[in-house]
Amino acid sequence: MSASTPLEIPNHHVDMDLLMRSIRSWSKALGFNQIGVSDIDLSLAESRLEAWLDQGFHGEMGYMQRHGTRRTRPAELVDGTLRVISARMDYRNPSMDSACSVLDNPNTGYISRYALGRDYHKVMRSRLRTLATRIAEQVDGTRYRVFCDSAPVMEKPLAEKSGLGWMGKHTNMINRHDGSWFFLGELYTNLPLPIDQPTTAHCGSCSACIDICPTNAIVEPYLLDARRCISYHTIELHGPIPVEFRRAMANRIYGCDDCQLVCPWNRHARLSAETDFSSRHDLENPDLVELFDWDEQTFLYKTEGSAIRRIGFLRWLRNIAVALGNAPASMAVINALKSRLATDSDLVREHVLWALEQHE
Repeated sequence: MSASTPLEIPNHHVDMDLLMRSIRSWSKALGFNQIGVSDIDLSLAESRLEAWLDQGFHGEMGYMQRHGTRRTRPAELVDGTLRVISARMDYRNPSMDSACSVLDNPNTGYISRYALGRDYHKVMRSRLRTLATRIAEQVDGTRYRVFCDSAPVMEKPLAEKSGLGWMGKHTNMINRHDGSWFFLGELYTNLPLPIDQPTTAHCGSCSACIDICPTNAIVEPYLLDARRCISYHTIELHGPIPVEFRRAMANRIYGCDDCQLVCPWNRHARLSAETDFSSRHDLENPDLVELFDWDEQTFLYKTEGSAIRRIGFLRWLRNIAVALGNAPASMAVINALKSRLATDSDLVREHVLWALEQHE
């Protein structure tokens, strides 16, 4: 069956195995590295989520509990959903090779490697919509909805059920052949597609991700306290970064990759062929003083089409101020910090004052 030859039989008579083979072929042509299909039973994930929320580990991420059971019961979110197609798109690029050297240079800012290219939300959703449209063209009565970190969807449990990998001790997904440098997206559908089998976990006795975490956010294997996580503080948190974590942030100004950088399975990760995820705007190894001198217009220009833009200019300055407080003392650093003392933002000023105190 080709993509240009629609199935001429009613939906309930469609050969779903044959359709699934076509879907895998189409997804590969669209740049997905792997897809898998799961049913919609997330009862185990639901109980784990409830326990995580009860402990307050979500911090200020109120959206994690805002939608009730629609997050863990796909048919409540999209009526008629029978299956979920989970898709994986790898993003490893050459910037990973310099990650550790950037972290070791306190005069530069470290940006999580996933955010150096084009905003993955846009890339994944666009490709998934193309895939969904192609499926709908073949099968009358197809209903679907596309997601990529954009709605109450249990992305990682669904990916795990569909065989894309297993949940590592750092709570990121790991694929045995390709490591953990990949994005996830989902396609909810009413088609009764054949489901894939989950893979087995292979973390074993390794605790590298737990040991490396600068803020001890991985409180036990497979359990993350977001309130301690640098990615949470630099991206999700809207207010002041707790003082107790500022020194540990070092020069990380957007996200944190430490747990993935030390994961042994990432030795197998291959470079992504997706050019949209290549580094842009010279942010692989940026000078902190120069970044702190940006005005808002420059920030918007340099982060156009990037996931970084979501934190806004003031939180960007907040994060850099902390990094400058952790940088070696110099006139350039101190003058840069003093240049922001007259800011109208209480948030930025608080972190600038803290940073200056570190150099007294």
